[in-house]
Amino acid sequence: MRPRRAWVACLCACLSACTTVGPDYRVPDHAAVRGAAANGPLQEGQAPAVAIAAVPDDWWRLYDDERLDRLVTKALAANTDLRAASANLRRALALLHEVEAENLPQGSAGAGVSRAQLSGESYLQQAQPPVFNLGDLGLGASYLVDVFGKLARADEAALAGAQASEATLDMVRVTVAAQTVRAYVQGCAATHDLHAASQQLAVQQRTLDAIRRLLAAGRVGPAELAREDARSEALRAALPPLQAARSAARYRLALLLGLAPAALAEAEVACDAEPVLRAPLPVGDGAALLRRRPDVRQAERELAAATARIGVATADLYPSIRIGASAGLTGVLSHLGSGPTARWSVGPLLSWTWPTNGVRHRIHGLEAAADAALARFDGVVLRALQETETALSAYTHELERHAALHAASEHAALAARQQRRLWEAGRLPYLAQLDAERDLAAAQAALAASAGRVAARQVDLFLALGGGWQSARRQAAVPRKGDEKND
Repeated sequence: MRPRRAWVACLCACLSACTTVGPDYRVPDHAAVRGAAANGPLQEGQAPAVAIAAVPDDWWRLYDDERLDRLVTKALAANTDLRAASANLRRALALLHEVEAENLPQGSAGAGVSRAQLSGESYLQQAQPPVFNLGDLGLGASYLVDVFGKLARADEAALAGAQASEATLDMVRVTVAAQTVRAYVQGCAATHDLHAASQQLAVQQRTLDAIRRLLAAGRVGPAELAREDARSEALRAALPPLQAARSAARYRLALLLGLAPAALAEAEVACDAEPVLRAPLPVGDGAALLRRRPDVRQAERELAAATARIGVATADLYPSIRIGASAGLTGVLSHLGSGPTARWSVGPLLSWTWPTNGVRHRIHGLEAAADAALARFDGVVLRALQETETALSAYTHELERHAALHAASEHAALAARQQRRLWEAGRLPYLAQLDAERDLAAAQAALAASAGRVAARQVDLFLALGGGWQSARRQAAVPRKGDEKND
């Protein structure tokens, strides 16, 4: 009884001394995400066109465009990149469950029958034993005692990896939503520009007709007609690229919806002008931005996984203990089941590999990998702030430009009306009135082009803000245990 008590006491002592080696993860205090400048107000967030308010989950609904809402909903349901990212998340979850299963007792069962000739010499006998029909039937179970936390660290790494894959899926959702809105806006802008260019061409055509009549009357020379012909052809040359841009936007939408180009009818995406926001664009602050952007969360989870892997490797410096038990029947097949064929065993197994096989170097390599993951995390945080500030600046300044072009268009319209009244009163030549209309058409074309750029800058800003994934995720696919260490 004393030997049994000795190893039981030794095992209990080992279990009571269980610890988790390696660094415990938390976001470093010197990380960029903890800086005061990163969590304060956005530098460009004071413009009158934006509001310091929370970015809504379905930000595209701010346009109040039912056709756009339907397109984004379809894209989030059928996009091929989203399907691939969803499959990658399921793979990461399967790996997580595989690692978690290592914490459970492992069982085994075996059975075998053989006809054998045993060696007499192996039993120090000169006589050769007879040929036997041998049988073996057994069950076994074992449990790895996680004395130094190797399995716990592996769980942490796998969980963080699954959460990083979940963040990747969210990032793809953000991108798909923004690309869908962008393609729709590009199609609307191309149609708007096409209408404005057609109006310019129509005014120019009237001017050209007037010049031809004047040429026939001998009041202008051929050079004047050639100059107006050149202007007409230049305006006509601008139409095909706009038509191609409109078609390209529709084909891009078809791809985002998981459809062949021919499967998306033009009527489903047709629009004459860019969608317009009904209220100032909400942008929030830096802290909300960093919490919302999936790429920041992905980089942070990759840092957590890299830190946990250090603990997995560090545990290889220490012994591992596995408790096992087995029972079965082994012997001559005809005697199987009788008392002499019964066998059983129970006890711990201690294994230890001396740390001369490169484990320490592997630990140093994983520490360097964690440092690299921290650097990438800092880079993602700084890039998120830079992208948002840049998009904000581009949007607010394009709005200023659009306002100036709108004022120019109104002045051109006023001048055209006044010139027309003077022409109708016989106080102004017809060509002077046409020049005023041509200036108005040019101003309206510039305003239409600016409207397209404003809408594009809005999409850039919404993409930088990182919203659009929250409501698309029905429920959190990955458990959140251990997140309190991240604070």
